Amino acid sequence: MPLKPSEILHALDHKQAEFQDFHQATLQVLEQYRQALVQVSQKSTPEMIAALADHSHTGGRPLEPLGNSLNWVIRSNLKWTSREQSLDWVRERLMGITTFAVDGSQIYPSKDISIPIGLVQVGWFENPHLPLGSYDKDVRLEVLSPEDLKPQDRGTPMDRLVNMHRFRMEVQRMIEFMEGHAHRTDCLVFLDGSLVATFAEKFDVDCRQFYVQQLLNLLRASERLRVPLVAYIDTSRARDLIQLLQRLNQLPAAPSLTDAALLGGNMEWGDRTPLFRCDRQGENSHQAILQDYEDQAESIAFTYLKTHEGPPVRIELPVWVYEAGLHPTVLDFVRGEVIIGGGYPYVIETADRIAVLQAEDRQIFFRLLQEWAEKEDINLRFSRKMISKVLRRGN
Repeated sequence: MPLKPSEILHALDHKQAEFQDFHQATLQVLEQYRQALVQVSQKSTPEMIAALADHSHTGGRPLEPLGNSLNWVIRSNLKWTSREQSLDWVRERLMGITTFAVDGSQIYPSKDISIPIGLVQVGWFENPHLPLGSYDKDVRLEVLSPEDLKPQDRGTPMDRLVNMHRFRMEVQRMIEFMEGHAHRTDCLVFLDGSLVATFAEKFDVDCRQFYVQQLLNLLRASERLRVPLVAYIDTSRARDLIQLLQRLNQLPAAPSLTDAALLGGNMEWGDRTPLFRCDRQGENSHQAILQDYEDQAESIAFTYLKTHEGPPVRIELPVWVYEAGLHPTVLDFVRGEVIIGGGYPYVIETADRIAVLQAEDRQIFFRLLQEWAEKEDINLRFSRKMISKVLRRGN
């Protein structure tokens, strides 16, 4: 049955006081951190480095000179009176620049099928931004057999194994692009997600190491082949600058406060923070994931960039891009993609549309699977529940 709006509103009214208390407490802590930000942002880079000398895992450490950026905001001064003007700016920045993104989709194993089986599809979009509008988009898929879905640790869910296969395929396709564009700075690879695999800290050792290794492969490929890479996190829950301010000013813990919430009120479209080197502490007593990053442990930089009316997005990039002096150009490439996409990078959005598996695709997969199993004399059974679902959704 559908949800009843009247019951939802009644339940929300019943909890109104709890929501209000949480809101007020968050605002009070946010104000403390904003005041601290004003004070700390007046420190020079040498003063900041000296203040952090005796601290480890400070969340972030200054990488780019802080200058006189009040509230750590570097103004872009990018303003246009019409969309046509903004697109003219984009053409000047992106004409002949190749942007590339990969995304994936999957069909998870189901208890309604007698044999463990899954499917992963990755799609990519390569846009050279040429007047003729030429581009490359395609997909690659992999069927996951019972052997592929056999975990080393019995506690690892099969859904996670599917996600791991998908991530490996996405990273491999990005590296392939880099190999085909080695030593070219007229291109940019987008990763839809973070270069810091904090989410994997709570996983078992094998899964944690898998994600670290994939990201190490990507970071090392970018540095070795000198192909710029950015990770784009639209809704970031990162707290690296919160942690930094807490260390410097001995502020109260603020587990619900994020960097994006702290910075957003001071930024206009196109503005960004200085670049910081990521020095994140582990979450919930887990060892910090960056301690597993070997030679790349101090090689990830981040900034916050205002790209739409919401909180700023988090941009992560390899430190070598900064050291090569490419970061202003690369961030303009990001701004350009966001303008084309109307608030979200067009190249990532397009890769997502290419890769996504619709309900119809899933039905085709299950039908072909059943026909193939019969042809190969493989004892594959579907539950009545799944047969009912497929028939019902197909009508």
